[in-house]
Amino acid sequence: MQSWLFRLLRAGETRYHELNYLFWECTTRCNLHCRHCGSDCSMNSREKDMPLEHFLAALDTIPPKEIPQEFIVVLTGGEPLLRPDILECGRAIRQRGMAWGMVSNGFFYDQALQQQLLDAGMRALTISLDGLEDNHNWMRGHKDSYARALNAIRTAASAPRLAFDVVTCVTKRNLHQLPDIHRTLKEAGVRQWRLFTVIPIGRAAEDPDMKLTPAEYTSLLEFIREKRKEGGSLVTAFSCEGYVGPYEQLVRDAPFFCHAGINIASVLIDGRICACPDIDRDVFSQGNIYQDNLWEVWNTRFQVFRDRRWARKGACASCQHFRDCLGGGMHNWHGACDGPLVCSLPQ
Repeated sequence: MQSWLFRLLRAGETRYHELNYLFWECTTRCNLHCRHCGSDCSMNSREKDMPLEHFLAALDTIPPKEIPQEFIVVLTGGEPLLRPDILECGRAIRQRGMAWGMVSNGFFYDQALQQQLLDAGMRALTISLDGLEDNHNWMRGHKDSYARALNAIRTAASAPRLAFDVVTCVTKRNLHQLPDIHRTLKEAGVRQWRLFTVIPIGRAAEDPDMKLTPAEYTSLLEFIREKRKEGGSLVTAFSCEGYVGPYEQLVRDAPFFCHAGINIASVLIDGRICACPDIDRDVFSQGNIYQDNLWEVWNTRFQVFRDRRWARKGACASCQHFRDCLGGGMHNWHGACDGPLVCSLPQ
């Protein structure tokens, strides 16, 4: 698509800002200890799980007539399956006529639980696989993590009414394994695979194994380009983390567009209202469900996401790609926000 036309469409979507995705950070407890975790989740998180009734009260501020057909609530964490009331959560959302999904590490996911979740209305699921057995277990900090995740992936791929994809965080350790991971996922029946690189926040900030060199990053984009060119049953794509210049039409279905705060909002564990949960919540939170009406916040705030002219600073100040990039993904702006932590343009 020509850049000027896409910019026009992006501007229209930004003005309209239809809410399509609402993330609920329903817990920050996690059974694993992932090296790249940006939230520093743990089994003994100091944050209590948000009571279901508190989230539902916020959800009920959205007028039914304003809910688009493709609206979905996505439960995330931490690990959502650690909530003992996960089925009750799903049923309550579905009873409101809303679709819901989940992001999981797959450790507890099996055929019996899948059936219960589907019966509770789950329609979408994302599971992470961060390498073959050695590297996935290294990344996730548990010797059984790979076997459990792969079993979950095979189980989810077998459910025809489930919108399911796998995500992989690409690091120095697993970059060379991508062809084998692709083959493993294809054999498991997976249809959608998204790859992303780590943002240097949380535990990943000081870990040299997490960050790709410019040459490694380009090889990742080349790998995705080749797999998309080959076609086949497994659609491989680069994530929405940033603008990739000449690779834009080669590694994803549509030009880069950070939908955070434009079509995506989140309710965080402490009630704060933000966009994607990975975004700096101390800088970019827009309100709190315990003091504010979620729907009013969506319609009257979020200007920092919808007008990105403020991002024209630091490395972005004189960049010729700014009109298409707008400073990249909002999760790349942390702390004092003097510039993005990472530029996604290949060097």
